[in-house]
Amino acid sequence: MPIEKIGIVSKPKKAEIREIVPKLIKWLGARQIEVLIDKETGAILEDGSRCYTRNELPGKVDLLVVLGGDGTLLAAARTLDRNNVPILGVNLGAMGFLTVVAREDLYIALEGVLSGNYRSEKRVRVEGQLIRADEILSTFRALNDAVLNKGAIARILDFDVSVDGTFISTFKSDGLIVSTPTGSTAYSLAAGGPIVAPSVQSFLITPICAHTLTYRPLVLEDTSVIEVTVKSQREAAYLTVDGQIGFATHSEDIVRLRKSDSFVELIQPAGKNYFDVLRDKLMWGER
Repeated sequence: MPIEKIGIVSKPKKAEIREIVPKLIKWLGARQIEVLIDKETGAILEDGSRCYTRNELPGKVDLLVVLGGDGTLLAAARTLDRNNVPILGVNLGAMGFLTVVAREDLYIALEGVLSGNYRSEKRVRVEGQLIRADEILSTFRALNDAVLNKGAIARILDFDVSVDGTFISTFKSDGLIVSTPTGSTAYSLAAGGPIVAPSVQSFLITPICAHTLTYRPLVLEDTSVIEVTVKSQREAAYLTVDGQIGFATHSEDIVRLRKSDSFVELIQPAGKNYFDVLRDKLMWGER
């Protein structure tokens, strides 16, 4: 599909945005590409003529260019809803597992995309519901993970976990992470979970500081429906989606998670694969 309109989403607090975006708009304009920007970026540039909310942009463009870090891309991915617009993530942050295109490679990557010479990956999302007394309080989608964690008081939390209607176990831990393969290098990795290649059709359940030594990360098929019931009467537990939006839960609340029927398409830089990223970002395999 030819690309005629490109949306730009950025992390406005980055000082370099004032320098990068005007040059990028000019470069794209010279190639007859219409450019739309999110309102946050427009406020920094003092240009409101082509600005839309982040929720509006995906329905109006053929490609999203995200300038920032992984957090900026995760926020942009949540706005896609069912608009499967490909995302080109340009790293202006520290880690950059998702925003894998370096700033100096931005125009090289765009040339490849505009000419149709690029590689992309479809990343699975998890879709969830927060349920209380048989009422759905909230629905959400996550590219990385959904996390149930404790509040300020350091008490153990209990979670009953079922998969496809079958009770698995009661996890006693500081929290519980349900992640996609994309999220395996995020909080799950820090909690001792495995690194899972994005192409592997799976979900991970990783306890945070489990209080029983036999609890280990669990890998499930991504066709599974996972239900986590909060069983903590005395301690508040919080549900956090992609580390960015949160909900307070009550005891007996249920978090139901399944594979979303929509995906996130991430454009990958030419000549770099997933294991290159691991070596670059994690110093993986180095002594």
